[in-house]
Amino acid sequence: MSSQFHHMSISELSRGLMEKNFSSEELIRFFLERIDNTDKDIGAFITVCGDEAIKAARNIDSKRTAGEELSPLAGIPFGAKDNICTLGIATTCASRMLSDYVPPYSATVIDKLKAAGCILLGKLNMDEFAMGSATDTSAIKITKNPLDTQRVPGGSSGGSAAAVAAGSVPFALGSDTGGSVRQPAAFCGVVGIKPTYGTVSRYGLVAFAPSLEQIGPLTADVRSNALILQAISGRDQKDATSLEMNTDFSCDLEKDIKGLRIGLPTSCLSVVHKDVKDAILGAAERFGELGAEIVEAKLPDTEKALAAYYIISSAEASSNLARFDGVRYGHRPEKFENTDELLVKSRTEGFGDEVKRRIMLGTYALSREGRETYYKRALAVRSAVRYEFERIFSDCDCMIMPVSPTVAYKISNKKKMPLEIYKEDSLCVLANISGLPALSVPCGMGEGGMPVGMQIMGKAFSEPLLYRVAYAFEQSREREAGQ
Repeated sequence: MSSQFHHMSISELSRGLMEKNFSSEELIRFFLERIDNTDKDIGAFITVCGDEAIKAARNIDSKRTAGEELSPLAGIPFGAKDNICTLGIATTCASRMLSDYVPPYSATVIDKLKAAGCILLGKLNMDEFAMGSATDTSAIKITKNPLDTQRVPGGSSGGSAAAVAAGSVPFALGSDTGGSVRQPAAFCGVVGIKPTYGTVSRYGLVAFAPSLEQIGPLTADVRSNALILQAISGRDQKDATSLEMNTDFSCDLEKDIKGLRIGLPTSCLSVVHKDVKDAILGAAERFGELGAEIVEAKLPDTEKALAAYYIISSAEASSNLARFDGVRYGHRPEKFENTDELLVKSRTEGFGDEVKRRIMLGTYALSREGRETYYKRALAVRSAVRYEFERIFSDCDCMIMPVSPTVAYKISNKKKMPLEIYKEDSLCVLANISGLPALSVPCGMGEGGMPVGMQIMGKAFSEPLLYRVAYAFEQSREREAGQ
């Protein structure tokens, strides 16, 4: 039984624990051993909390033996992206700037999962301060794709996606500012969601671009994803943007999708690789076979939306990262002559190139000249994108499109130019600009046998519908594979 833990869904693990087929300590020790055996080749973890996890597992087992009523998630292990604060456990944001930072509090999502009895196994690698798309801007290590260690896992939540794909944890938390949950989920062949803005509290998430980012779970299957989003969602008095949620995200999973109108923006397929295009068209055909109606949808202007995203996100990053100055927070140089030199050296030594690039872009966008020319125009584009999606979803129930124009590409000593990387986010940033939910689910295979991710996007708070559509697709593929 224990040799199969990493192949079991969260529902199956939960059932096994409740029926006492195995203990939480046995489960935790299995995954810790798996991390020890696999992570030296993958590099998903920055910190592993072995002793703390075993202690927590024994506590859960004692409560279960005593007959206490426990949450269905009690005893289930997980990992968290290293920009989500954890009490007493280092939270580095994969940056030299925060290499020694140990938070005096935990993020609300961590508190909620621990209250449900989930057990944290460790903190996961990421692009520095969540700025990147390959988990290669980390100041600590480079994470590799478990499906092909010569390829990137995506980013910035690459460690989270890689850990789930490697079977090192049943689920992981990531943060999505412009596709940073969905793109690595697509590259690693797992399920990841960017929820509607306000669904999940951001309290304790080290800020990059607060008006765009949301914490979301990554899992091996659709049902597990819905269960974890259920556990972490809801109003939080510590985050004024969070909303009261009375939604059961898995309530519609078993419903069929007959009669649903699913939009397909075929125009975006002209800018993606052929294997990605073929996988998306194949998915659309499958939805048709399941009884849905596929209709043409027209996306907002993706080039303008992408430009607006990078202006807004960089402006917010410039403001948020100003606190890391070597005085109040962050890395402090060993030698400096005065306060000005302290500030310059702290930020020069503490931040990597990509973070510096975005701070500079954001600072200019907020300058007297840049504010009128760029920042205000970016906000206008954001409003226009939101309006366009209202129109789109008046004609269809949800929409499918690629997550990324390519499958996971090979790790190279020669890095892509920044603008090349930024353009790859064009289909993901729409959900962040608009605040709408978007779910990434595997839909086929592409070049090198690597998975292709399909993005299912809907109107605000339509997560139950997105999960329903994704689950119908997932089950259809499993039935076909089992024949």
